[in-house]
Amino acid sequence: MISAESSNRVLTTTRYKLLPKVVDSVLRSNVFATRMLGAAKKFSGYSMKFPFKWQTNNQFSSFDGFDTLSTTAVDTRINLEFFPSFMQIPVSLPLTELAKNQTEEGVMDLMALEMKSSSQDMADAIGTLFYLDGTGNSGKDPLGLAAIVDDGTSVATYGGQSRATYPTLDATKTASGGTLTLAKMATLYNAITDGSVKPSVGIATKTVWSLYEQLLQPQERIMKDVGLIKGGMKSGTGYTALDYKGFPILSDNKCTTGNLYFLNEDFLNWYALPMPNTEPVKYKSVDIEGNDYSNVLGLGFSWIDWVRPVNAAALVGRVVLGGQLLSEDPLRQGVLTGITGV
Repeated sequence: MISAESSNRVLTTTRYKLLPKVVDSVLRSNVFATRMLGAAKKFSGYSMKFPFKWQTNNQFSSFDGFDTLSTTAVDTRINLEFFPSFMQIPVSLPLTELAKNQTEEGVMDLMALEMKSSSQDMADAIGTLFYLDGTGNSGKDPLGLAAIVDDGTSVATYGGQSRATYPTLDATKTASGGTLTLAKMATLYNAITDGSVKPSVGIATKTVWSLYEQLLQPQERIMKDVGLIKGGMKSGTGYTALDYKGFPILSDNKCTTGNLYFLNEDFLNWYALPMPNTEPVKYKSVDIEGNDYSNVLGLGFSWIDWVRPVNAAALVGRVVLGGQLLSEDPLRQGVLTGITGV
């Protein structure tokens, strides 16, 4: 170890080098939110309504000759209605810090770095909300999987309609009884699959992901890199997945403890509402390393430009996001809960 006397001789005669990178040791995997936000569809209007068929026309019959035929009209559809949620994070910088940064010794743009870093922090926070039920902050939070993948036991209404009245709004929610087995996974898969309509991704905690790996024979442990962004769109960062019936099982630090989700992303989307008088956040950052956000583009975040508070020598900007996470058909979603072992 260098003595203080020797160290001071060096420190008073030698400049240090600040590397133009920030290594992120805080943000962890945020797989589900990244897949949803990275493949956003457009939200439009005060609210969005989706026609939902909940029962069949039961007036079918065979007939012969002059049999009297039914003329009864059967109402088979209802509207599911969804409203946008809005989220924000402030970016605040004192002018005293900016003055020091904007000299020839500044190796990174402080304003740009703070904006990108806060955007990533916001995406991380949204990843947590996407597993909840949307009732947080007096119902201002967006819907999450706890509301979408439910059978009415915890969330009685969905899209403004009662799950008790319209049972096909129920997802499949099955208590595992503590153990994960291939038989239980197969039962969940069969409950939400019909022909070619089947899950596109499985999401689990790292613990549950590892438990599934233990169930597989060595020759069955097929691991592959898949895109974090839904549908394998370009710009998605690679992530290791285990295969199950032709679709990937991914681990996500944000996933609810003990849960394994089977999700059909054809009926599960983030609908983003464009924000007026803002600029899109260019999310790709060469200044920050060590998280899954560094190579992801187009997550739909917007930037409200810097303003100067009247009572402070500072600049304040804001990253905002509007939209809603929803499933047009919760029947195609499923979850095993309470998994603790095999």
